[in-house]
Amino acid sequence: MINVLIVDDSAVVRKVMTEELSRYDDINIVGTAVDPYVARDKIVKLKPDVITLDMEMPRMDGLSFLAKLMKHFPMPVVVLSSLTPKNSEIALKALDLGAIEVLCKPGEASSTKDVHRDLARAIRAAAAARMDRSEIKKKVADKKVNYANLLSQTTHKVVAIGASTGGTKAIEAVLREMPGTLPGTVIVQHMPENFTRSFADRLNDVCEMDIREAQDGDRVVPGVALIAPGNHHMVLKRSGAQYLVRLKDGPRVHYQRPAVDVLFQTVAKVAGKNAVGAILTGMGADGAKGLLAMQKAGAQTIAQDEATSIVFGMPKEAIKLGAADKVLPLYNVPGAIIRALGK
Repeated sequence: MINVLIVDDSAVVRKVMTEELSRYDDINIVGTAVDPYVARDKIVKLKPDVITLDMEMPRMDGLSFLAKLMKHFPMPVVVLSSLTPKNSEIALKALDLGAIEVLCKPGEASSTKDVHRDLARAIRAAAAARMDRSEIKKKVADKKVNYANLLSQTTHKVVAIGASTGGTKAIEAVLREMPGTLPGTVIVQHMPENFTRSFADRLNDVCEMDIREAQDGDRVVPGVALIAPGNHHMVLKRSGAQYLVRLKDGPRVHYQRPAVDVLFQTVAKVAGKNAVGAILTGMGADGAKGLLAMQKAGAQTIAQDEATSIVFGMPKEAIKLGAADKVLPLYNVPGAIIRALGK
């Protein structure tokens, strides 16, 4: 049973979320709090496994509270944030501070019920997350790879990356190590609509590659990484000698849109042995079958290991299927991608 504390200044939202989440046999709402000060006392008293945290509250904003919480009493937090450019930036800062998941906060009570399934999944992922990240922090990456030699003949290749819970930090860790000459890269990170643009913009500021939120018809070219926009599946297509991405609606796959499996399956079909695939931290099984399809098509495949995964779900499922040629700690994934491209 996962004991949850709901922290939100709206009485209506607290009531509806309590009612909806109480429908799940494995989730127990132990209490609610109107602001961080009340939440602080209830965390000590009720000892919840997970808290859901609104970002806009009286007396202390959610970001300030999260910073204090992670410093003095680190625990799994699922952040609820409104769909605005400003709040998407705040949500990314929350992930940097240690929040496990970020979900869109409904704009009105009637739509709160629409997100309860996503919230239940996020709570389960948070409950399974590693809060002790010392294994990730204390290690250093492999010695720098000779990019010039390995990437001289790779303009026809594609890198595909998929992640979910904990993936924003993992993707950043990988892309920060990549040169600006890396072959065209396509990425699915489970994230709400509008938040992916802020995520891409933020990565673009700290990476050598040009990182963008994908638009329908974008070409996949060296030096550019395209991130699937929230609420849209992204697929790889070929036009003559060039690769491009198409965005589409369609049903969720593994409860997700965008889904890693949707991207990976098309990469397997279109790029085959000219692709390298990496599946990183995340809850569930999305991407496992797609990575297997890539491997069977001749692609080199990589899975993040358990020790450095925030949630060892998606990589674990891929490993169980035998889909990963290599299972590596996060800090060795960038070098492995580069070496695979050189083969």
